[in-house]
Amino acid sequence: MDARDRDEEGRARNARPRDGLGRPLPYGTEGVARQPEGVVRAPRESVAEAQELLDAGKPFHAHEVFEDAWKSGPEEERELWRGLAQLAVGLTHAARGNVTGGARLLRRGAGAVTQWAAATGQRRPHELDLAAVAAWARELAEDVERAGGGIDAGARAPRLRGPGAG
Repeated sequence: MDARDRDEEGRARNARPRDGLGRPLPYGTEGVARQPEGVVRAPRESVAEAQELLDAGKPFHAHEVFEDAWKSGPEEERELWRGLAQLAVGLTHAARGNVTGGARLLRRGAGAVTQWAAATGQRRPHELDLAAVAAWARELAEDVERAGGGIDAGARAPRLRGPGAG
């Protein structure tokens, strides 16, 4: 008998509650509501929803929004959204205290969005300020390595549309 948690379609899915950084909590504990998966959003909606989640200190959940955009968006934008998802996961790891993983993913995501912008000639797709986001990620990676991790994800959230933008 398979005792694993299953979703409505019968796929294995861990039903344990999670905290704001996506870490599993004991069964019976009240966790943070999960971000629904597989939602198709317009790009501007993805950016706005991800920014709200980042500002709330929930980069793990923002990663889910970016992953939905990566999987459902046009082929020519997949690397952009994948890079943004990597940035959110990097912030998640940095906030959890994983210095090496956090810094590595922040730099990888910064490189991915920079490379995508260079390849496509797009600097502000969907109002995203890719140069500012990449600079934020590289600076945060250095700060995480210097300070040893455990940062406040909400306080260090990026401005996806650039400085002063929401």
